[in-house]
Amino acid sequence: MTAPRLLAIDCGTQSVRALLFDLQGQLLARGQVRIDSYRAPEPGWMECDPDAFWRHLCAACQQLWAGADTSRDRIAGVVLTTQRAVPVTLDAALQATRPSMIWLDQRRAAHAPRLPWHWEAALAVIGMRGAVRHFQHEAEANWIAQHQPDTWARTAHFLLLSGYLNWRLTGRLADSVGSQVGYVPFDYRRGRWAAPYDWKWHALPVRRAMLPELLPAGAVLGRVSAEAARATGIPAGLPVLAGAADKACEVLGAGCLAPELACLSYGTAATAAITTARYLEATRFIPPYPAAVPGHYNPEVQITRGFWLVRWFREQFGQHEELLARARGVAPETLFDELVSAVPPGAQGLTLQPFWNPGIKRPGPEAKGAIIGFGDVHTRAHLYRAILEGLAYALREATERIEQRSGTPIQRVRVAGGGAQSDAALQITANVFNRPAERPHLVETSGLGAAIVASVGLGLHPDFARAVAAMTRVGRVFQPEPEHARTYEQLYRRVYRRMYRRLQPLYRDIRAITGYPSRD
Repeated sequence: MTAPRLLAIDCGTQSVRALLFDLQGQLLARGQVRIDSYRAPEPGWMECDPDAFWRHLCAACQQLWAGADTSRDRIAGVVLTTQRAVPVTLDAALQATRPSMIWLDQRRAAHAPRLPWHWEAALAVIGMRGAVRHFQHEAEANWIAQHQPDTWARTAHFLLLSGYLNWRLTGRLADSVGSQVGYVPFDYRRGRWAAPYDWKWHALPVRRAMLPELLPAGAVLGRVSAEAARATGIPAGLPVLAGAADKACEVLGAGCLAPELACLSYGTAATAAITTARYLEATRFIPPYPAAVPGHYNPEVQITRGFWLVRWFREQFGQHEELLARARGVAPETLFDELVSAVPPGAQGLTLQPFWNPGIKRPGPEAKGAIIGFGDVHTRAHLYRAILEGLAYALREATERIEQRSGTPIQRVRVAGGGAQSDAALQITANVFNRPAERPHLVETSGLGAAIVASVGLGLHPDFARAVAAMTRVGRVFQPEPEHARTYEQLYRRVYRRMYRRLQPLYRDIRAITGYPSRD
């Protein structure tokens, strides 16, 4: 019998990838299209026409078919994973009412309307009112309703990007429970839309009739429509399965099913997460997101501007390496790794705190990035190494917070995402954590995680444990170097851990004087 294949479509922040996997987790073919349609009408804004995502998806699929023998008749099903927290607003005729705000967009609603008195009192008693106010200000639906009321009045459907692309594939307004990450009225504990009495319905202008039907990850959402088949080249009638958000799929694709194994994501946003069957808030009042495994959670701590900082460095300071890489015909990452090796561990005291975006609690809404310890010995190479070290420090702090909340020691760390392809970054991670840092066998861990979901949903693997055993494995392990680990331990404990508390009053003053980051 011909072995079935799985088509996973990964709509990330940087690109859309159409990925063909077998049941052993081998990547057989890939089509990739860079997303070049983002716009920034104002400083701090970032948006994209929803139809542009669909066009990029179609182009990635067509590129896939144009490559090696992809044997479309062997594809058993299609599954989608997307970047998180990107809302799509449609009118009654299912046309987009405005561009979608991307999760990196920094605009905030001007007002946070008071909730009914009983909710205000209850939230004040448990100390949650500040978190709810933050939710209200950050919610894209509130911004649209307050700043573009005519647009909101025309909005009949409120979806996340995953739901929008699933609709374009199948013609059905349905989405996965595993994709619900964003400012939506979702009950994270129970994995469903919030109950009618929940405070979220008072905090947002969204109504239940505007939201899609939700299905568990692995359920069949629908089948590829004739229209979608013409646009993408995917055979009509193939089942489309409910996937999960890109970070959830990445955790699964890295093989991290147990709370003792942390998944570090070195993507545009850097995250530390575990998988657990227990509802567990890594930060109080910040819910764990749905895992790609139904009935499970991913307690997570996020550094919003994670390996985005590496791109920032390349754009601002890395032109020499970019040009040299072109001349040599090598990947620029190779030369940036050489920069790291030219500087001793600890970057001769240059220490970076990677809070380029504000947070909610730690870091708080006043937070900013910081670099301390400059001297006349420091060069671009020191700055680049300090970026990698600062991200590793922040993620170590994140895993320690998760450990403290869960009560389960993290024994191993597995590093996924585009930044995990840097040997220098992985060796720094092993030394900062003083634990082996494991790299999965392939870089496309989000797509692989989505394919694992599809394999279980279609019955091609009997359960998630056996699917993970069959389709994931460790590619390379970076062992900590004792001498360097001792240096990092002291810098982490005596310098990095103290930076935020010491600088926080200055961040507040900067915010008060300049108005950036904007206040609630």
